[in-house]
Amino acid sequence: MKSQRVKSMLSAAVVIGTMASAHAEDVEVLHWWTSGGEAAALNVLKDDLAGQGIGWQDMPVAGGGGGNAMTVLRARVTSGTPPTAVQMLGFDIQDWAAEEVVANLNGVADAEGWNAVVPDALQQFSTYDGKWVSAPVNVHSTNWIWANKKLLKEVGAKQPETWEELIVTLDKLKAAGYIPLAHGGQPWQDATIFDSVVLTTGGIDFYKKAMIDLDPEALGSDTMVKIFDRMSQLRDYVDKNFPGRDWNLASALVIEDKAGMQIMGDWAKGEFLKAGKVPNEDFACFRMPGTQGMVTFNADQFVMFDVGDSKAQQAMAKAIMSPEFQSAFNVVKGSVPARTDVSNEAFDACGKKGMADLAEANKNGTLVGSMAHGHAAPAAVKNAVYDVVTNHFNGGMNSKQATKALVSAVQDAQ
Repeated sequence: MKSQRVKSMLSAAVVIGTMASAHAEDVEVLHWWTSGGEAAALNVLKDDLAGQGIGWQDMPVAGGGGGNAMTVLRARVTSGTPPTAVQMLGFDIQDWAAEEVVANLNGVADAEGWNAVVPDALQQFSTYDGKWVSAPVNVHSTNWIWANKKLLKEVGAKQPETWEELIVTLDKLKAAGYIPLAHGGQPWQDATIFDSVVLTTGGIDFYKKAMIDLDPEALGSDTMVKIFDRMSQLRDYVDKNFPGRDWNLASALVIEDKAGMQIMGDWAKGEFLKAGKVPNEDFACFRMPGTQGMVTFNADQFVMFDVGDSKAQQAMAKAIMSPEFQSAFNVVKGSVPARTDVSNEAFDACGKKGMADLAEANKNGTLVGSMAHGHAAPAAVKNAVYDVVTNHFNGGMNSKQATKALVSAVQDAQ
């Protein structure tokens, strides 16, 4: 434990040391976008700011869920030297805002009309105590499947529309010698699949009761036992080398014709595009069977920290929320814009579908935060769910035991 603390302090010291070279007109940005597709998307923002004469001090901290980045951030804030902007998700934004260390963006938000164009589900996280504290970059949705069309055709499988058809498709891929389901054995990835299985098995009302309201009856129900049973089913279609695999390496298995499909958020599309793959030709994008019309979401946002009167910071917030940037960035990233008035003209087939799905879910009240990605419940609860889901997925307990453990873990975390 002590050695971990020392490592964190040394890491923070190195990062803090880079500040000396930053100019007043620069923005110092802490983020965890380090994969190929993510880096390409981030360059859109860097180039936008460069065109305004604003320099970019890059602070990449690897780690898909952002946990490592939050450790570095804590050290920076504690030392009194916060970055200009930090990539952040969900309830983490609210937690930092409560510490009164973030900037007030109401000036630029009012001038640009953010309240009228950002969905309420996002504003729940972007605002705190009446003030805008972050600029949402996008809306990711997590209940997607990315499938290799060549392999589906080869094994005679169609795009599945029900759970039963999904299992049939996975069986055909397995019989043909392919990895049916590309997956990385990390808790947040296990939980990403769990989100979709909860939604397809229990429906939107059950998802809200269990994952958002944290209702003990829903968490301990027969439906939850069935959900864990289905997680066990999917576990049989994952290859033996999945433990510790990064999500983008799982995507690569599908891209390279080694695996049939991946259950992953729409950031995966960026990896397919970077590899030169074409939507609806080389790969298919569709909702987890049984969840069409429903969207579990997370949204990357840049929280602006209180660094004094920073014109560069205000310019960055304005640039992030401009319709032009929202289109250009999300075309590359694989996500959809965080504002509802952006044209879908520049988006590919999967992007257009994502925007239409988001609009439908926003209208019908079926747009719900992803538990796996910190938008359904606070971090303590999310981590408790991670522990149970991963333990079960790796054979540590059966479905009834996992259901009972889930109830206890969530109650203890609240």
